[in-house]
Amino acid sequence: MKLTYYGHSTFQVEVGGKQLLFDPFITYNELAKDIDISQLNPDYILISHGHQDHLADAPAIAKQSEATLISNYEIIEWFGAQGLSKGHPMNHGGGAEFDFGYVKYVNAVHSSVMPDGTYGGNPGGFVIKEKDSNKTFYFAGDTALTLDMQLIPRFFQLDLAILPIGSNFTMDYQEAIVAAEFLQCKNILGVHYDTFPPIKIDHGQVRQAFEAAKLELHLLDVGASLEF
Repeated sequence: MKLTYYGHSTFQVEVGGKQLLFDPFITYNELAKDIDISQLNPDYILISHGHQDHLADAPAIAKQSEATLISNYEIIEWFGAQGLSKGHPMNHGGGAEFDFGYVKYVNAVHSSVMPDGTYGGNPGGFVIKEKDSNKTFYFAGDTALTLDMQLIPRFFQLDLAILPIGSNFTMDYQEAIVAAEFLQCKNILGVHYDTFPPIKIDHGQVRQAFEAAKLELHLLDVGASLEF
């Protein structure tokens, strides 16, 4: 699989011949100013929760690409009321088969409200399993460290875990190391850091901590890609 990082918690992965875009927040992110969203053409847009910094560009990208939205029931209903009716609602513990593979919607410990103040349902994360290769990755979304993460390796063998590491709004890098242990995954992509002052990290310190834990940490530049 090839993953391209667009800053904050936004990334796109080619899965089963389809392009999956996660939590699109690009236009309002100064660190992603060189990314032109008009060039993005995903088949699916997956949204972990309702906060502005995880879905701000979803309407524009969904309209231009005719992508199918995947999220919780409340978020899909909210977008549907705005004329974006091409969506697949999910809820915690549920899974669904798509033409690219399997999606499981899993728990996240956070909050969720839509940009207009509407209730955004419960926040979540996604486990994605490609249909042909069985390659599997987990996107935690915005979350605290939670024991629920220990359930994931009972059902999935992860090739990559995408975890927030910026603290303040989510778990920090030390808790992400514990999360990797819970997930039984040594290949980690860090997200949700540096975008705003409260979530800036010391890259050297974080890398050193992951190295000491014998984990492979990827901190990608905006626009950079990762094969896994």
